[in-house]
Amino acid sequence: MTKQVALWVNGESIELDYFVLGFIDHTLDGILAALEGTGAIKTLDLSIGEDEQVTINLNNAPVSLKLFASKIIRNTVKGMVSSLKRVNEINKLEIHLRR
Repeated sequence: MTKQVALWVNGESIELDYFVLGFIDHTLDGILAALEGTGAIKTLDLSIGEDEQVTINLNNAPVSLKLFASKIIRNTVKGMVSSLKRVNEINKLEIHLRR
């Protein structure tokens, strides 16, 4: 199980309960497992900038994304996070996961 998940939306920390923490963890694990050349998550830093660009750093190495994969990841993560309390508009998003 994940030891730590931190979520930031528009520079504000979003508190996560046990269910949401596990849901984010498992969703990101599935997304990364579907990408070619990735391994098990030890550390993951995912960000979506104001320019809508998705950046993933997995186990201290950048993950290269094609446009199609980037769009799916962006839309999935933003859709998941937009359902949370205290989240209205998402301009910038960061997720930091440590196992």
